Amino acid sequence: MFGYISPDAPYLFKKDETLYKALYCGLCKSIGAGCGQTARTALQYDMAFASALVHNIRGEDVKINRARCAIHWFKRRPIAAVDETTIALGCVNTALAYFKLCDDKADGEARGALRHLYKKGYKRVVKRHPRVAEIVSAQMRAQTELEKAGCAVIDQACEPTAAMMRDISDYLLGEYSTPHTQKLFYNLGKWVYLIDALDDYDKDVKKGRYNVLYNVYGEGCKAQAVKKGEKELVFIFDMLFAQLRESIANIKFRFNHDLTDNIILRGIPLKTKAVFYGECRGCRAAKPAVTEGAV
Repeated sequence: MFGYISPDAPYLFKKDETLYKALYCGLCKSIGAGCGQTARTALQYDMAFASALVHNIRGEDVKINRARCAIHWFKRRPIAAVDETTIALGCVNTALAYFKLCDDKADGEARGALRHLYKKGYKRVVKRHPRVAEIVSAQMRAQTELEKAGCAVIDQACEPTAAMMRDISDYLLGEYSTPHTQKLFYNLGKWVYLIDALDDYDKDVKKGRYNVLYNVYGEGCKAQAVKKGEKELVFIFDMLFAQLRESIANIKFRFNHDLTDNIILRGIPLKTKAVFYGECRGCRAAKPAVTEGAV
């Protein structure tokens, strides 16, 4: 569920690259302050994007200072100051990491044993932001139930992750939440789940794990599944891109939003293409002929 949301780096302004990295480092410190030092190891750049988005919509200025950290102690670097929003986002990151590893454990993955590293951090989430723990745990349970039932409907399989992102955005944005912010985060969650299923297709098939795309298309490798379901998948992704564009066009941003626009309008479609056309391990099936402007 982590690591897919990223910018289109060649089109990223230098000021936004600096902000992006500063937000990432600031979140690292925020996780340490809110969830403990071990939980910092689970940080992903997805949360730096969320930090930029939430701060901007809420109208909370990000204070950036030059400071050192334990990893990069030899040189001061721009780091966003810890605030209540970054603490809350750190709790979201920790809760997601903990439940992802619990899911890995249930799937028989060796890395699932690492969930114990984040158990104390998750307990801190429960104390500090119980609503975050409630949202994540409820939707992860719903996801597990769908997977156990062998769900073979793409929209239905994406629903718990999409609803989780929507509900978390409501909590983080508070009075600044609108139907447009809900729609934005809902579709981001749907995209994350679907791109993860597409990216993990071959690995899931090999290990006999649930994958909604395998249940829908029944092919032995990703390239064959994409070829078989090309029209449907292109339509789904194009609809997601359109809804993301519509949402950000109707959201009131308090500050410059070049960074989040780059990620939503360029980074997400670019990542989708990379995964869609990704090499199929153990198979030399032809790439699908995705039309210009589609995924």
